[in-house]
Amino acid sequence: MYTLKKSLGQHFLKDESVCQRIVAELQKQPFQRLVEVGPGGGALTKYLLELKAVDFKAVEIDDEKVKYLSKTYPQLADKIIHKSFLDIEPPFAEPFTVVGNFPYNISTQIVFKIMEWKGAVECMVGMFQKEVAERIVARHGSKVYGVTSVLTQAWFDTEYLFQVDEDAFNPPPKVKSAVIRLLPRKEPVPMHSEKRLFNLVKTAFQQRRKTLRNACKGLFDAATLQDEIFNKRPEQLNVADFAALTFRMQ
Repeated sequence: MYTLKKSLGQHFLKDESVCQRIVAELQKQPFQRLVEVGPGGGALTKYLLELKAVDFKAVEIDDEKVKYLSKTYPQLADKIIHKSFLDIEPPFAEPFTVVGNFPYNISTQIVFKIMEWKGAVECMVGMFQKEVAERIVARHGSKVYGVTSVLTQAWFDTEYLFQVDEDAFNPPPKVKSAVIRLLPRKEPVPMHSEKRLFNLVKTAFQQRRKTLRNACKGLFDAATLQDEIFNKRPEQLNVADFAALTFRMQ
């Protein structure tokens, strides 16, 4: 068998109905290439290997899990990428889908990695700590709307799919989990540049209780700061508002 490593944020799925539901959600979007992040003990992997006409790869950093998966599922022999997902290049030359019960200690970093690959990722269905999932899908005006919400939604449509209780895992985490879906936006949000958007959004939410005028005064000239939009706090702006402001930055 294998051991669980807290250092890698490992909470393995054991509830078959949850695994089946993730695969069902995954199949709502057509795909030919699939990457599983952190297969661990293979609870989800065994269902993914049954999918027909799919080029499949699994990314796993843990030596012990790689050996276990290779022995338990011989068909994985040449399909495992033995690295951290955060350190790899896109695993396919053509567009692909991403799925996984993501390690909670790097789940936000995984989302930012997918943002880096936005031209290649057709869909993502992933398990997150519930509060992280809620933050990713949050709309403006919400208390949990923030940097991750805006930057993810600048390039992806986000959808909260379902909650997963603690007893679906081994060991049970101390928090509830949730599965969400990301799909590339059909219409890109006009912006000056990604660099400006990242800078603006991170600066604004560093002092989220302040008005935009006070939080971002170093990014705009005095005349621009007189606009009424700067009377608002950052959570009151939607993604398009932030993107539009990138054209007015110094």
